[in-house]
Amino acid sequence: MLFISFEGPEGAGKSTQLARLAQRLQQAGVSTQVTREPGGTPLGDQLRAALLDPGLEVAPLAEFLLYSASRAQLVQDVIRPALARSKVVLCDRYADSTLAYQGAGRGLPQAFLQDVTWEATGGLRPHITILLDLDPALGLERVAGRGQKDRLEQADISFHQRVRLGFLQLASGEPERFLVLDATQNPDKLAADIWQAVSGTLGML
Repeated sequence: MLFISFEGPEGAGKSTQLARLAQRLQQAGVSTQVTREPGGTPLGDQLRAALLDPGLEVAPLAEFLLYSASRAQLVQDVIRPALARSKVVLCDRYADSTLAYQGAGRGLPQAFLQDVTWEATGGLRPHITILLDLDPALGLERVAGRGQKDRLEQADISFHQRVRLGFLQLASGEPERFLVLDATQNPDKLAADIWQAVSGTLGML
């Protein structure tokens, strides 16, 4: 029915806004499937634990391939079946995170990332991608308040700056798919802007 991904740097508030949208859709009687990357399946959850473990060192190529494995399983087991049942699928991160983190951030070739991602997903792309944009320094300050940082959150600020630029470049290349919002705005204002975009697409306004 409709596939929506939420993207953004660390600490941008993706999970919060995704949960708010899911609640509002459910209140409107819209059948909704919520999932996340990496994770969302038994295999994906185990890969997530490894990928985010701050005690592990993971080579950039291995990191990318593990994310791709998790994504392939998620698309097969969760996302495509939910769309086939006419659900609205909300995913906390998807393939754009790979292009931003492992591409812009780690420096892996974008063409290679895109080719493998296409195979892993069967070409499945979100109809709408909500990008919550935030200065990485502020995002990492927010993250610090949660306790121990995961492996990606521990990366240096220059890595996170490259990731942010990667997201913005992706958004500028596909303005028809991306909704870019300033994540420093009031959460209620963000939720209202997201609802307007999604409900308009669903013809609910």
